[in-house]
Amino acid sequence: MLKQAYETVRRRSEAICAPLKTEDYVVQPIVDVSPPKWHLGHTTWFFETFLLLPHLKGYTEFDPQYNYVFNSYYESIGARVIRTNRGNLSRPAVEDIMRYRKHVDTAMATFLEQELTTAMQALVTLGLNHEEQHQELLYTDIKYILGHNPLFPAYDKNRKDPPLLNNQPGSWLNMKAGIYEIGFNGEGFCFDNELGRHKVYLTDYRISSALVTNSEYLDFIQAGGYQDFRFWHAEGWDWVNNNQITTPMYWYNIDGQWMHYTWQGLQPLMPDAPVAHVSYYEAAAYAAWKGYRLPTEFEWEAVAPQLAWGLRWEWTESAYLPYPGFTKAPGAIGEYNGKFMINQMVLRGGSEVTSPQHSRITYRNFFHPSLRWQFTGIRLAR
Repeated sequence: MLKQAYETVRRRSEAICAPLKTEDYVVQPIVDVSPPKWHLGHTTWFFETFLLLPHLKGYTEFDPQYNYVFNSYYESIGARVIRTNRGNLSRPAVEDIMRYRKHVDTAMATFLEQELTTAMQALVTLGLNHEEQHQELLYTDIKYILGHNPLFPAYDKNRKDPPLLNNQPGSWLNMKAGIYEIGFNGEGFCFDNELGRHKVYLTDYRISSALVTNSEYLDFIQAGGYQDFRFWHAEGWDWVNNNQITTPMYWYNIDGQWMHYTWQGLQPLMPDAPVAHVSYYEAAAYAAWKGYRLPTEFEWEAVAPQLAWGLRWEWTESAYLPYPGFTKAPGAIGEYNGKFMINQMVLRGGSEVTSPQHSRITYRNFFHPSLRWQFTGIRLAR
């Protein structure tokens, strides 16, 4: 089962990149976007570094320089190319990285035929979930790369938009005050930041059954929401003015018609689709304009079984902090989540580009409040 899961995940990463031209693999327009070829190399480096080199007897490292090139942020593993320079890596070439993947996949096939300890199985599973995270990043980074090309080239003209999961607009779910249990519980994989199941007290609240749509967000724009400081956090208002933000990412008003960049290229704005690519600042400002607020991550998790979720990562009003009893694992693996628990906001749910079987109610995504290249959306609470 583990070997089959490995093969499935690894094939999917390369399938995501299949529509790209070779030149697309190298581009890094901003620091938050990594070149697609770097994702393919980094996810491969993870298996080589944490599994093959220490645990497969006789394994030959593909290229000793790759540890410097494809280490992302693991201080325990050594020096690395700084993040802003990933786009300067014309070498290794795409063909070299594909050979690297094949080299590691061949060795992993041998490794997975062995009798693995529980710890080794857990590390393989973490590696697969790590690659699934990068699959979502591949999609969002590719969209940014192509969506900021002045020609607005399509990623895949035959790619269909996912079916809308929204319930009828205007429907609110009532949640009673009480004590709710939060955090992962049960069998299967979770990240360490989901552990530490604990009780929280929530007062009465109401939450929208539907995500905010493009047409609803357009009302905010046309009402002057981006020009009215009253709805914005001070930091958000500075962000709007310093960066001249007037719309969600990928929105354009061309000759009076609203358009947005999609997988098929530049297309007319779909009014009923959930708004995407908004920052926490924008989400909070829209909620304030409507006279509502964003839910906390605890409110979201408590009501999630009653929601249709999974098209957008949903901003919450919760700072990314550790759960009670959180401890970091020793070594490099302990750097995975804990050291980022500052100055970030939690998002819940999933998105249309989240890998299959990679979503769960307890999943805690997190980003800085200004970021919006992910498929981030809005659900209101009050």
